[in-house]
Amino acid sequence: MQRLKRVFFGLLLVSFVISGTGLLSACSAPAGNGAKGDGQSNAEKRTLTVAMELAYPPFETKDATGNPSGLSVDFITEFAKAYNYDIVIENTAWDGLIPSLQTGLADCVISSMTITDARAQQVDFSDPYAVAQLALLTNSGSGISSIDDLNQTGKSIAVKTGSTGDIYATNNLPLTTIIRLADESACVTEVTQGKVDAFIYDQLTIYRNQQNNPDTTTAVFIPFQDPEHWGIAVQKGNSELLAELNEFIATSKTDGTFDRLTQKHLPSEKATFDELGFRWFFDFS
Repeated sequence: MQRLKRVFFGLLLVSFVISGTGLLSACSAPAGNGAKGDGQSNAEKRTLTVAMELAYPPFETKDATGNPSGLSVDFITEFAKAYNYDIVIENTAWDGLIPSLQTGLADCVISSMTITDARAQQVDFSDPYAVAQLALLTNSGSGISSIDDLNQTGKSIAVKTGSTGDIYATNNLPLTTIIRLADESACVTEVTQGKVDAFIYDQLTIYRNQQNNPDTTTAVFIPFQDPEHWGIAVQKGNSELLAELNEFIATSKTDGTFDRLTQKHLPSEKATFDELGFRWFFDFS
């Protein structure tokens, strides 16, 4: 009889342990669902693949060890952290950025890309996170002091292929010979060597290159078009990611994020823009 009791209580104990284990499992709190700041576990993090052309310092560039660096890199990295993504940055040639979204190789593009109607037919854009304006870097011997001086037979302009400078020149300078090149440095070289009369690009790039080539170039900063707005591009229909990006951009405009990134990456440029009366990249007023 005593032996039967021992067996009975042994089976009862095993049953309790098994039931207790199931009970503990059922009552365990589930992991977060991916919302901002919910403490989601690393195992459940999503991967965010970001395409950018690392050739536009200090927004998109590489550090001394070859790793992605710059204001845009910091901004999208902070976004990924806030929304619990593991981030992968792919250095992509400019003309491959939009195709990387269309083919699913990237989830988003942040590369100082201007929102245009033509691009918006291929991808969806976030709300603007920066503003910029075009300017001219001219050869000192060209005699060009305005955009109208450039729109003449016999004048030539270098543009980065596919840039908004390219778009502007194509639409507004019908008399000018347009030389399309792969990158900014090649365009600047054409101007400094006198092979073209001007290079059209954003104010910051023009300012920096004029400072680097004071003897051979002159800058024309007179506004000749409406401010451009930069956006983060996503694949058509990716409404979830787009909503997260827009939320983060809206917050960053009011919580000092852009002021902090400016101080880290562009303090002297900000001072110069203020002195010259240029609208700053993150002036959203």
